[in-house]
Amino acid sequence: MLVAENSCQLVSLYQRYSSPKGFGGLRNPLPDARSGFSPQEIDLGRYLFFDPLLSGDKKTSCAHCHHPDYGYADGRGMAMGFGGTGVGIDRAGGTEINRAAPTLWNVGFLRRYFWDWRATTLEAQAEGPLYSDVEMGNTPAQLEADINANEDYRRLFARAFGLTDDQSVEEGHIIRALVAFETSLVSLNSRYDRYAHGDHSALTAQEQAGHSIFRSFVARCSQCHTPPLFSNGELAVIGAPEPEGKAFDTGADAIFPGMKLTGAFKVPTLRNISRTAPYMHSGGLASLQDVVTFYNDERGHSLPEDVDAVIHWHIADPNLRKEEELALIAFLHTLEDETTAPVVPSSVPSGLPVVPVAATTLPKSKNK
Repeated sequence: MLVAENSCQLVSLYQRYSSPKGFGGLRNPLPDARSGFSPQEIDLGRYLFFDPLLSGDKKTSCAHCHHPDYGYADGRGMAMGFGGTGVGIDRAGGTEINRAAPTLWNVGFLRRYFWDWRATTLEAQAEGPLYSDVEMGNTPAQLEADINANEDYRRLFARAFGLTDDQSVEEGHIIRALVAFETSLVSLNSRYDRYAHGDHSALTAQEQAGHSIFRSFVARCSQCHTPPLFSNGELAVIGAPEPEGKAFDTGADAIFPGMKLTGAFKVPTLRNISRTAPYMHSGGLASLQDVVTFYNDERGHSLPEDVDAVIHWHIADPNLRKEEELALIAFLHTLEDETTAPVVPSSVPSGLPVVPVAATTLPKSKNK
């Protein structure tokens, strides 16, 4: 909603609810979202997000690793950054990063970023890939120079930020525009949401059964994947497997040593989870069925024997029957919602190629 002073504000039924924090019920309130950006800032950020001009080699845009066809993730177990060409599993020739690219849906509600919690603002999150040698390989000076050399971008920045002809576009303007766009990626209108707001016909009997399993004390999914964001934003050690041949990733322990966080990673959102396979921090699980099987197995079964990790107390073997597993997977598919997905620009001010997007064939998880 556009309010006074040309500012966009989120309006949602969830803002009317007042359940206690961490409650796993249907009508849980939303945390505060980053907001207050103008439509001009958001739209400018959209062009920047899809423009390879932001990378050092002018080949990689933000959208190459946070792609609309893959739920604003990238369809890979481990992302591929600097020097790469193509998207998804077909991306090749670049530097492989040792973790997956997380989805950006609902990122404006979060307070910690990256799998290991190392960033505390969306600004820091945006800067990380831009200036990483293995991701986009740019520098602040080069970024400013490229933007200021482009007449179309200067015009767009002048409109968004009120810059005069003798004022240069600065790094802070660029980062703010990117952040503005990222906060516009809101997914809160799935079939589950209609069910939560009172339309009990929105879910099938199987999906409703899956929801009951999801929030049960036996499965405990909702204890960490708390609605309505389906993430509590915390760190958790679950002992997820690494892909074959990949060394064990110590996760947040490198950022917070001595706090028993060996193998800890941020709890990801389950919104649009059917779009973002493969799963976990490095794509160790290929399908939603693999994920459910992992959680249904013995606690800590995928950890290397020489790793001393404190598994989260919610991780237990719930011994779900096959029909319960299928019901749970069916429920996860009810979290699909891309109704507010932005229009991918057909061209960008730099004139560089925009990442290809399949308009009608969005990929989904291998298992429904």
